[in-house]
Amino acid sequence: MYSIWAIGTLVSFHAICTTAYTWPSPKLDALEAARFDQLGDNAVSAELTSFIQPCDLFLLPGNTGRSNAADWIRTAYHDMATHNAADGTGGLDASIRFPDEQRRPENAGDGFQNTMSIVPLGLTNRYVSVADSIALAALLAIENCGGPEIPFRGGRIDATKPNLPGVPQPQQDLNSHIASFARQGFTPTEMIGLVACGHSFGGVQHDFFPDIVGNLHDPNSTLNVADFDSTFFQFDNKIATEYISGTTKNPLVIGKNHTTNSDKRIFSSDGNSTMHTFANSPGLFASTCADLFARMLDTVPSNVQLTEVLSPLPVKPSVQLILDGDIIQLSGQVRLWNMTEDPTRTVRMRWHDHHGGIGNATLSFTGTSSSTGGKYAAAWYAFNASDPENSLSLDAHSGVKSLSFVVNDQLEDQDGLGFAIQDGFMFSATSCLVMHPFTGRFDVAVRNGVNPTRVYLEEISADDTQKVTVTEIDISPPTSPVFGHSGYSLWSINLTNPTTVYSIGAEIEGVKYSTTDEHLLIEFPLCSGAL
Repeated sequence: MYSIWAIGTLVSFHAICTTAYTWPSPKLDALEAARFDQLGDNAVSAELTSFIQPCDLFLLPGNTGRSNAADWIRTAYHDMATHNAADGTGGLDASIRFPDEQRRPENAGDGFQNTMSIVPLGLTNRYVSVADSIALAALLAIENCGGPEIPFRGGRIDATKPNLPGVPQPQQDLNSHIASFARQGFTPTEMIGLVACGHSFGGVQHDFFPDIVGNLHDPNSTLNVADFDSTFFQFDNKIATEYISGTTKNPLVIGKNHTTNSDKRIFSSDGNSTMHTFANSPGLFASTCADLFARMLDTVPSNVQLTEVLSPLPVKPSVQLILDGDIIQLSGQVRLWNMTEDPTRTVRMRWHDHHGGIGNATLSFTGTSSSTGGKYAAAWYAFNASDPENSLSLDAHSGVKSLSFVVNDQLEDQDGLGFAIQDGFMFSATSCLVMHPFTGRFDVAVRNGVNPTRVYLEEISADDTQKVTVTEIDISPPTSPVFGHSGYSLWSINLTNPTTVYSIGAEIEGVKYSTTDEHLLIEFPLCSGAL
């Protein structure tokens, strides 16, 4: 953090879902992938992780003295710090993305503009909100830069307007800071811990705080950043050891302007007892910070229900179905968690159809991914061993109900549940477009006998504040059956926007289902005879 990582709440007022996570669950699947597929094969959060590693990386070239990692931690804190425990408002809800909130004196600096410009390149989608992306980016920064593992919950909801001010500032006195923590539900001891944990990263920049930091004339800090400790881009307990030993260069401790020495007032408020403990025990400091950071990220408005703490699924498929005449094209991969490449490993997939039949295929290794700074690895296998780029061809009439996997001789089927496949509706390869005038015919194949109440497209878009919205567009049922195959009928709709992203949804017996694959009209083939 390069300007002030001011004091804030870690108390959360939210409900937590305790339902067990089983596949498929589109929202949890997306959040779990964003959390654990960080680098390598099929890494959902690779773009965002690349803005964090190496940990001293910053948007500008050279030895700036800043790092993106610290900016992300500061962004998450300042977004969360608007929380009011008394009325349940504010918290980590991405209100920091609004220019009116960024312009407040409590949010001095350009770090929020920097981080918010990266969010569209990272994780945000229909299931992962901007607020979830902020929380994940801070978590990735901490874990990938030497910090402790942090439990993660998803489900944050993006604010539609700025929150009320709530981030304390360095010139405020100790009683004001304690009062802020009381408003947010924290004790003075927790206040000390949160500030120390946050200030393991970053520092204070001259341009935005000239009364605290002068012109350093330091070629290793061309943006004139005075660091909180000597390892500003790496998590460790030097924020405490250097403070206790009297060697600290923390500008909020030894600054000539005593009015802004907020860290000194906070750290010494219990006679330095907490900071002595942190200095003497790196392990205790790390575990305390893991708890405080997690609570910080979980601080959301009271009307928001977060998910359970997400853990990586041991075996997790990613599946796409397309009806192509008499064939269902089944494509995808399966991820085996906590495994590396092993040429002796055999991975087979079984699929169960609607007629009691069972098919088998040997899968091929495609690569590995990693998480938490390389602490964890996962191996990926494609569904078609002979050609990993292509799909398996299944009989459309028989369809597919579920999958299971055999890794070496070990059956993996979610404790007997199997990996359920929804083939009641899917994208049809008969979809096509006409160029003049541009019109795309979007065909959805609906399995005969399923009898959905509704079939619709989900139009996925983002507004100018990066908030993703999904609009449902109903598809009228055909007046008479339009067969794509003896087992399916086609529901069609004409569309004209070539760059809009669509997925498919249906309501069956009162339950809404969605496909996870997305489609652009411009990618459709030309209709037969069309120009």
